[in-house]
Amino acid sequence: MSQVTGADLLQAADEMTRVLHPHRERDWSVPAGTLTWSCWTTAAHVAHDLLAYTGQVTGRPDDGYLPYDLRVCPDASPAQTLTVVRACAGMLAAAVDATPPDARAWHYGPCDPAGFAAMGVAETLLHTHDITLGLGVPWQPPQRLSALVLGRLFPEAPAGPAPEVLLWMTGRGELPGRTRRTSWNWHAAVE
Repeated sequence: MSQVTGADLLQAADEMTRVLHPHRERDWSVPAGTLTWSCWTTAAHVAHDLLAYTGQVTGRPDDGYLPYDLRVCPDASPAQTLTVVRACAGMLAAAVDATPPDARAWHYGPCDPAGFAAMGVAETLLHTHDITLGLGVPWQPPQRLSALVLGRLFPEAPAGPAPEVLLWMTGRGELPGRTRRTSWNWHAAVE
């Protein structure tokens, strides 16, 4: 099982900022790829998920998600929203790295800190891809981070280039000889 760390989360958030910040003045109200959300809403969603995962790791509930939510101010610029994503990634990275690996918190079953880190990396990479599609920016998730996510969350993933397989596993891309996926689940819970 792939052990995803806080450093991996920070690398994913830094990559999101690297690829999207140069396009911060563009119209982020356009749909993010095939999603119904705008590019801005999609970026705010990443921040939300990273903070929610932080609460799970630190609070360690065993029966559901903690009842709180992140609200990014609706007038925040794309650049500010990317900063919020990076801040939330930093909090999750610190929580993951400070929590014993045998700790468990709820995510549709008991999940370890590395599982929450993997989900954070996945959310960041996949939604960066969605936003780049919406903005018309050519980009593909990094190989190493994609392989980490596949190893931890998608044990049934077929062989192939990790970025392409990750996009296919989540219904965002094509793989030769395989039908495009229309539904999917990742497997973060551990025994």
